Amino acid sequence: MIDEPTWAFIKATDAEYPPDTATLTIAQQRAIYDRMCRAFHRGYPAGVVAEDRAIAGVPCRVFDGPGPMVLYLHGGGFVVGGLESHDDICAEIRVRTGLGVVCADYRLSPEHLHPAAFDDCIAVARAVGADGPILLCGDSAGGNLCAAVAHALRRTAVKILGQVLAYPGLGGDSDKGSYLTHAHAPMLTRDDVLFYKNIRHGAPSPQGDATVSPLQDTDFSDLPPTLAISAQCDPLADDARDYAAKITAAGGCALWVEEAGLVHAYLRARHTVPRAAASFTRIVDALSAMAKGQWPQGETK
Repeated sequence: MIDEPTWAFIKATDAEYPPDTATLTIAQQRAIYDRMCRAFHRGYPAGVVAEDRAIAGVPCRVFDGPGPMVLYLHGGGFVVGGLESHDDICAEIRVRTGLGVVCADYRLSPEHLHPAAFDDCIAVARAVGADGPILLCGDSAGGNLCAAVAHALRRTAVKILGQVLAYPGLGGDSDKGSYLTHAHAPMLTRDDVLFYKNIRHGAPSPQGDATVSPLQDTDFSDLPPTLAISAQCDPLADDARDYAAKITAAGGCALWVEEAGLVHAYLRARHTVPRAAASFTRIVDALSAMAKGQWPQGETK
């Protein structure tokens, strides 16, 4: 399934962030992850500037621009990541969509257990949304937080024009489907998923709580238009598929895309792997279309 450019990306990532990193201390994991992010950082496109400032008491990096603003929530298993980890991704979203972008530096586990990260993200969404419509975009754990925020803020004064979720973990059944088929996938294993899932709570993850596992909500109506993207070679692949299906079944607008041959965290490969570049284009095009109240061109519901 995996082509040569993607294998090269996997090997380059493993050189910076070894597959056994989840077995190390939290401090070690963060140091290694930060080093890896620096190695893959592509810099800012010409003319892009950012300012760090608090929004609703949460540290944020703001790429000022016209609205609707994109609220980007970063991945990292709720344990690693921050304003530097997805900095260049946000800068490129700013340029390619023409929209302003806010990245929230939400609190991390295990120092800050659930609902700390969710509380931070929804506070920023409310604050930014008070000035006009917003878009949600996030990868991995950030995709989880985007969906949780969308569920919590529907039918409120905050207008969410759409959400784009890249290889999100949404609380699917870890004992079936892609969790087993791709249990030993490069970049993210089923064991990694279970580690990050439980560390968010300091105990086994609670069931039936949509702020933790949006897939376990009982109501999928009135959610914003959603593009849910899976990496094919990822234990989380079925989560995006199942989430889009539930929104569609409830009468909403959602599309699931499975990116063939790609692996978890492929956004860092957007400049070196053609498949990842195409997926990143899909993401920015979807955000641009949603900002105009349109469904992404060339896609079908």
